[in-house]
Amino acid sequence: MSRVLVTGGGGFVGQALCKALREAGHQVRALQRSAVPALQQLGVETVAADISDTDRVVAACQDVDSVFHVAAKAGAWGPYEDYHRANVLGTENVLTGCRQAGVRFLVYTSTPSVVHAGGDLAGVNESAPYAEHFQAPYPQTKAIAEQAVLAAGGNLRRVALRPHLVWGPGDNHLLPRVVERARQGKLAFIGAADKLIDVTYVDNAVDAHLQAWLELQGEGRCDGRAYFISDGQPIAIKTMINRMLQAAGLDPVNRHVPLPLARMLAPLVETAWRTLRLRGEPMLTRFVVDQFATAHWYDIGAAHRDFGYAPKVDLEQGMRRLQDSLAAAAPTS
Repeated sequence: MSRVLVTGGGGFVGQALCKALREAGHQVRALQRSAVPALQQLGVETVAADISDTDRVVAACQDVDSVFHVAAKAGAWGPYEDYHRANVLGTENVLTGCRQAGVRFLVYTSTPSVVHAGGDLAGVNESAPYAEHFQAPYPQTKAIAEQAVLAAGGNLRRVALRPHLVWGPGDNHLLPRVVERARQGKLAFIGAADKLIDVTYVDNAVDAHLQAWLELQGEGRCDGRAYFISDGQPIAIKTMINRMLQAAGLDPVNRHVPLPLARMLAPLVETAWRTLRLRGEPMLTRFVVDQFATAHWYDIGAAHRDFGYAPKVDLEQGMRRLQDSLAAAAPTS
């Protein structure tokens, strides 16, 4: 039995990871910004703190032998400082806590966006370099944080995992936004939306974290390395989104914005948002255009080779589970 800290334990992946660790009999402490009753019901020790609070993060690392650093600020829009505080400073705090507490193993949740420079990425492996220019602060700060984790030395064994577009029951990020925009009639695809992308069912993402963690405790072949993680089933972005809408009981979306028009409008919309200090997230940004209009799927062979990762839940199984979960959560009339 291990003593484990999960940062971002109240989030989508973090909560699923906490559940799996508890089911395996481990003692789990979770750090997140606010109380999460579901974690307490699992028998998880909870610490309410911001990941940028150095003292609280360092204290949370005490008396554990492993850390899963899942906490992050994700999104396509917002001040760079907010992303830097959460993703860079937060990761530095975790590394400081690991060093001071003598933590032996660290699994860091990264993103494939750290290598996405705006063009097609079709079946690339981990030899792909970090992007030199980013269209949003999220991938930029995640790239800085990932490199800090991999450069950490001493007695800390560490690995960075890059799951792409995690989806499934409990998703409180991607699915709710897609559903809301579809219901408002504001969802449209950019270009043909036929480029292939990778997605990662939440249980597959959790399996990858656990398998990499076990490898760190064994031969450590993944120590100091980054790995792409996905379902291994590249799918057109339009197909994936419409399958998710179908699972939510909604009609498919067939509206398209021409790609040249989207590329022209995105910087104008961003400028207007900044100049007028408008609230919320713009409907169109350069980062969103790149995500919708380019291929981004990856070779997951290294994860299979080094720690035995193989997706257990395929697209059809995942969609059935998602549909069932949404139906069960729907209000009854």
